[in-house]
Amino acid sequence: MQILGQEVLPMGMGGWAIGGQFYAGTVPCGFPNVDDAESRRAIRATLDAGVRVFDTAAVYGAGHSERLLGEALKDQPDAIVVSKLGTAMDEAARQMLQDQPEAADVIPAIEGSLRRLNRDHVDVMLLHLNALPIATARPIFEQMEIAKDMGKIRAYGWSTDFPQSAAAMADMDGFIGIEHAMNLFADVPTIQKTVAEHDLIALLRSPLAMGLLTGKYDSATVMPDKDVRSVNSERRDYFRDAKPAEAHLRNLAAIRELLQTQGRTVAQGALCWLLAKSDRNIPVPGARTERQAVENAGAVAFGPLPQDVMSEIEALMERTPEGPPRAR
Repeated sequence: MQILGQEVLPMGMGGWAIGGQFYAGTVPCGFPNVDDAESRRAIRATLDAGVRVFDTAAVYGAGHSERLLGEALKDQPDAIVVSKLGTAMDEAARQMLQDQPEAADVIPAIEGSLRRLNRDHVDVMLLHLNALPIATARPIFEQMEIAKDMGKIRAYGWSTDFPQSAAAMADMDGFIGIEHAMNLFADVPTIQKTVAEHDLIALLRSPLAMGLLTGKYDSATVMPDKDVRSVNSERRDYFRDAKPAEAHLRNLAAIRELLQTQGRTVAQGALCWLLAKSDRNIPVPGARTERQAVENAGAVAFGPLPQDVMSEIEALMERTPEGPPRAR
């Protein structure tokens, strides 16, 4: 597939986890026990595997994810960096602050990302405010168009789970795609249909359900209290009370063998399920270690799951219906 005229593999690397710990007040928003040296090895392994899309956000690690990627990708001009704006932060305190829905904040936010990434442009800048009203978002994207004309960004999009939001901005010249949540536990055909209808690309966040679809967690797992997965979320139900959700564990047990078709790992099978859903999909699984990076990138060589396997999975899954659009 192509992004900005460049042929890329349909896989990326997500940069939330490598940002490490950050907080909203006392509430953890990141991941503990992250080692920067190992993160650099994960980025290098991703590059060595041929993957060129790197997804991050200004707020991940309160700027640390961008800084780490900027350092690791400084000699990689063909790397496509996707970042996000829309939230104020205190880098020194590792704090996520208030939303920034004002158009006047856009270009300063882009310039902040450029400093942290040590690049002269961001390839794709996304609005990170998932459910922002369309009327409020439009001036933000008009500022992104100005930033594109200035050479600060090459294109832009929206990290949103709302089909109407994607459709509303699809007429803008620089609007090339959206990032939305999707995985085996959360199929979202409505927004996927909108992506196809408007000739967009779909970066898929939470493709491994915050790690649950790696198959390494069970009912005895308890997440540490400094891990974002220890916090109950209205948006994400993969973990509850710091433990994997039992309904998801049951579904995974039912399809585990199918995901390992033709020698795939469980995680690779989950990623290949997404590849089978649309040729516009680019999953962006996080990777904190070199091993994880190699495994994630290796899904591409297997390709989409066969259609008969896809059908068998659907017959076994007891999935909550998509329902009305909501932030995920």
